Amino acid sequence: AILLAVTAAVDVFALGADLYLYDVTGDVLGGGAGAAVRDRSDLADTLTDAAGVAQGFMLFVCAVVFVIWLWRVRRNAEVFAPDGHRKARAWVIAGWVVPIASLWYPRRVVVDIWDASSTGEKPEGHGLINAWWTLWLISNTVGQVLYAAFDEADTAQRIHDSTAQMMAADGLDLVAALLAAALVLRLTRMQDEKARRGPTAPAAV
Repeated sequence: AILLAVTAAVDVFALGADLYLYDVTGDVLGGGAGAAVRDRSDLADTLTDAAGVAQGFMLFVCAVVFVIWLWRVRRNAEVFAPDGHRKARAWVIAGWVVPIASLWYPRRVVVDIWDASSTGEKPEGHGLINAWWTLWLISNTVGQVLYAAFDEADTAQRIHDSTAQMMAADGLDLVAALLAAALVLRLTRMQDEKARRGPTAPAAV
């Protein structure tokens, strides 16, 4: 959760860098020139490059730690409900890398863990899971397209336009990171509460 919060902070920094670059390219398109504009352009390039490196690093770190966490809560959930999982434990990892399956297998794994970890008579709703997974898919799909367009931009106008799109992509990534952190905290708390309650007495026959 802390790493995801750091990722969200990096996204805020990236949004600031995007906004600065958008402002600078707007000045260039408006006819701005001279040493001051060149200095601001160099700073904008430095900030956006730094943001991109930081985002890539945090994505890698969070991916590793998130999968480790997911593996552990899945093992816990198998104690709570041994027969409550539709996917084998190997899919906790494989579900993220197998093409096509990666579009819905991780969500299915999390849903089964969530249901097994619920403390009430009925499983809690999946609204948080659905919101996180939807934003995750959108931010990754849209982000790849928009980041590629930004890398290919070679004129002030194209950079200006693609920077506006980059802000949208970074905003989506920010919300996805916050929802992922909320999911981690909520599911961990559910499992802790259920474990402290102890085993449920078997129903009378």
